[in-house]
Amino acid sequence: MEESEESEELREVKEESEELREVEEESEELREVKEESEELREVKEESEELREVEEEHHVQPGGKPLSRSKTKQTFLKKRRAKKSFTCTQCGNSFTTKQCLERHMMIHTGEKPFSCDQCGTSFKRSANLKEHIKIHTGEKPFTCDQCGKSFKRSEHLNRHMRIHTGEKPFSCDHCGKTFLSSSDLKKHLRVHTKEKPYSCSVCGKSFSQLQALKVHQKTHTGVREYMCFECGKTFITAGSLKQHQRIHTGEKPYKCSHCDERFSESSSRKTHERIHTGEKAFKCSHCDNRFSRSQHLKRHERIHTGEKPYKCSHCDKRFSESSSLKTHERIHSGEKPHTCDQCGKSFTIKSALKLHMKIHTVEKPHHCSLRSRPDGREQGRKNRRQ
Repeated sequence: MEESEESEELREVKEESEELREVEEESEELREVKEESEELREVKEESEELREVEEEHHVQPGGKPLSRSKTKQTFLKKRRAKKSFTCTQCGNSFTTKQCLERHMMIHTGEKPFSCDQCGTSFKRSANLKEHIKIHTGEKPFTCDQCGKSFKRSEHLNRHMRIHTGEKPFSCDHCGKTFLSSSDLKKHLRVHTKEKPYSCSVCGKSFSQLQALKVHQKTHTGVREYMCFECGKTFITAGSLKQHQRIHTGEKPYKCSHCDERFSESSSRKTHERIHTGEKAFKCSHCDNRFSRSQHLKRHERIHTGEKPYKCSHCDKRFSESSSLKTHERIHSGEKPHTCDQCGKSFTIKSALKLHMKIHTVEKPHHCSLRSRPDGREQGRKNRRQ
């Protein structure tokens, strides 16, 4: 049970990561874009001004041209003189009053540009303009390989690595490579076991912010995505999409080593470890290794003695959610495993399997009977005198 819950969490994160990353990391990326744009603008301005200074000193009639180093020194003096607007908070200098005023918003926290759709505020109108694309659905950057569209050129560039196979970011611990630095950063938490995002309701911690957001919906009870085939509801669109493959029979993920196909990419990845023998998850207490993080987590409870699952009817605790579920049937009286021969029900599947032997296994001391002429029954073999 615990394993399926965690794999669902991971699957939801994987399938929705791109869109969620756009929303959750928007401010950070916009800030980076802003800083890069500002740097590029300043570099461009400096290049233009340096060229003007060089032309000024090299084209004077009858004058001796200055050397490159002297030209640059002259330029830098002019440049420093022009940067006369200095921040009183951090000492950074700017060429214009507008640049200084824009910079001061970092210190004051002022965000004068607000979205009229959701109320999110921004320091720059350009950042607001980018944000509004979330509401309008505008995606002007399209992949020429598969036709998928994106809100920003950076997202398209990152997506193109899927087609090129480029994975420039490598883990120093296990050598695994990734499409983006953010993916590498998240992966490193597998090794560090860092879980910086904690649920304020139950205290459960997560390595990814998206996983926490998905988990928090279990407390609110909001399940806004419904399957029109069977009426089952889900917390995320990714979960619904995954569920619908039960009805359609779609298995889009094929093993690269054999012809086996899967409805989930995570299931394919786990399956492929059968071929590769990869066991990336090592116990920090002993030398045991595992192909799944869930198996490692469950194993480590042997060492820690942790029993996080408590019965809601008594004080008994368990190391696995499946054990808790089985135990709680003692209190509820639930017996979900029924014999199709005689209708008897059992709380656990192993008990049903044991019971089925009554119907399938021949009794060794059974004696077949037949009728005698006098109406009495006797054994097939006459007793020896």
